[in-house]
Amino acid sequence: MTGNSALALPKTPSPAALTAALLARGVCRALDQLAYASLLEFPLANGRRADILALGRGGDLVIVEIKTSVADFLADRKWAEYRDFADRFYFAVPDSFPAALIPEECGLIVADAFTASLIRDGMAKPLPPPRRRVVTLRFALAAAGRLRRHLDPHGAL
Repeated sequence: MTGNSALALPKTPSPAALTAALLARGVCRALDQLAYASLLEFPLANGRRADILALGRGGDLVIVEIKTSVADFLADRKWAEYRDFADRFYFAVPDSFPAALIPEECGLIVADAFTASLIRDGMAKPLPPPRRRVVTLRFALAAAGRLRRHLDPHGAL
């Protein structure tokens, strides 16, 4: 994770960055309970970066975009560009967020630092098999690379 990311914590994180990281933790814990493996800050082929990409046991892919406030949500309209890389798309927000702002075709997750609740499923839009294969392989390679760097942070890059 890079220092410029909303989910990576710099030495002195802003309140929004800290909130995003805590919401991500709660969402990933909930996804784990639903048998999804998740990666934070997943780079997409279109140059965007998904806050969370999760892979289910059946091969389904889910993207979760974290929004810490109404201002954060209103300032960001790039989320529609994520739809081509997942079967379902969700927004994860804190409990205080007005749910009515989230578009109906998007799923809604309410999260805190410890867990998350699925409020509404995102509209299913199954990926074409070639795209699914590419995204799944990139997920596997990213996960393996992150694990290797975690286990051997000073190893050869």
